[in-house]
Amino acid sequence: MFAAEVEPAIGLGRRRSARKPVSLDAKLGRGGLERALCRVVDLSRHGARLQTYSSLRPSTTVWLTLPLIGHFGAKVVWADDFEAGLEFLNPLSDDQFESIVPD
Repeated sequence: MFAAEVEPAIGLGRRRSARKPVSLDAKLGRGGLERALCRVVDLSRHGARLQTYSSLRPSTTVWLTLPLIGHFGAKVVWADDFEAGLEFLNPLSDDQFESIVPD
C-alpha cells in the first residue's frame, strides 16, 4: 500500500499573468464605430473575460473601454454564447491594472 500527501500546484496555467475577479461595466467597439455594453468579470494585464449582450466571434479585433483607464485593442480568443475571452494587443501597465483591480 502506498500513501502520499498531495499539495495543489499554484500556477498560471497557460496565462502570462495572474487574473483577478472584478465586476466592471465596460464598452466594446469594433472599427471605432459601434459601442456595446459589457461586463468584465475577470482581468489580467494581458486580457479579460467578459459577459456580453451579443455574441462575439473568435479572432475578431475589438476595442474595450475600461473605466478610469481608457480604450484598449484586443483580440477575441474564445467566445461562447454571451461570454468571451480577450487578449490585449498591448498589455496593461502595472499602474493601469492596479488602478482598477481591488487588492
